[in-house]
Amino acid sequence: MAETLAESTAPRPAALGPAEARRPPMSVVGPVAWARASLFSSWWSTAVTLVLAYLLARWAMGLVDWAFINAIWAVPVNDQGVAQTQACRALEGRGACWAVITEKHRFILFGTYPYEQHWRPLLCILLFIGLYVVSAMRRFWRKELALVWVATLVVIGVLMWGGVLGLPYVPQERWGGLAITLILSTFGIAFAFPLAVLVALGRRSRMPAIKMLCIVYVELIRGVPLISLLFMASVMFPLFLPEGMNIDKLLRAQVAIILFAAAYLAEVIRGGLQALSRGQYEAADALGLSYWQKTGFIILPQALRLVIPPLVNTFIGLFKDTSLVLIIGIFDLLTAGKTAVVEPAWQGFGVEVYVFVGIIYFIFCFAMSRYSQGLEAELNRHRVR
Repeated sequence: MAETLAESTAPRPAALGPAEARRPPMSVVGPVAWARASLFSSWWSTAVTLVLAYLLARWAMGLVDWAFINAIWAVPVNDQGVAQTQACRALEGRGACWAVITEKHRFILFGTYPYEQHWRPLLCILLFIGLYVVSAMRRFWRKELALVWVATLVVIGVLMWGGVLGLPYVPQERWGGLAITLILSTFGIAFAFPLAVLVALGRRSRMPAIKMLCIVYVELIRGVPLISLLFMASVMFPLFLPEGMNIDKLLRAQVAIILFAAAYLAEVIRGGLQALSRGQYEAADALGLSYWQKTGFIILPQALRLVIPPLVNTFIGLFKDTSLVLIIGIFDLLTAGKTAVVEPAWQGFGVEVYVFVGIIYFIFCFAMSRYSQGLEAELNRHRVR
């Protein structure tokens, strides 16, 4: 009886909560379990994992040595303004010569824009980034956002061209670098997307003339590469204009990019429209909505949500395809990077320039990819609720 009383008065361990009681051990789930199942499941898998880990470590150490430890970040400049790159060449590839970025970053980012006016394209780049950030926030998804886009793009045009408000006029031929890449891709997406929506709806129209026109447009544009459209816009199109009439080369390239992107986006959107069940259309008809009310409030929002990944994939492809404007003599980011190492003093250091340009492309493309994943997951959560 004394033993029973002692057991009843002895402190007992705290009871485990429901979540703790159901939590599986780390050997079953989690990183340790994944590594054991995927990397060390057998002696052969373990050997391959160790060899790959060794090679990866060697590559990482070599990259750190080349990019940071043995790298040269600046070189002296003589009285004639020519960089003295003997120290970089003495490395013989053992270290990176980031001095080429230090000396040529303005040309890579702004092209041949007047040096004393570089603050203008820099401000335009910041405005573009700010516009992307604001547009990515769902709390700003209102009608006023369209006005913000129009106002921002007008301000960017005023800054780049000048000629008003005391700003010196800068012809389009002097534009280049990252500013041109953002202009072509942003205007391309902004104008191609609504055109693609109309074309996608037109391909599903019951009016034969509109349907055939949209089919011909999509199949014709998708049947040729973007380079051919840029070539036609730059070389062939001016031949059909009246004598003395000329359209800006950048505008012609922009129109070609818009038409090209709209054709691909239209097929993506059409896939989303076809993925919706017939019940959605019938429910909209039962509410007595007009065609445009049904499309704008019920059909399109659901269709676009279904095709977020391919839409963003097309946006990313368009952002990178702007580098093809090289064929018509427009200095985009990649072309400016190639031209930066034409100077004899910097010949042989193209790897550093391409790494710098690649990082810029990666930042913008990775941001679009991550945002699309987050947006898709958020919309799916709301749909489940």
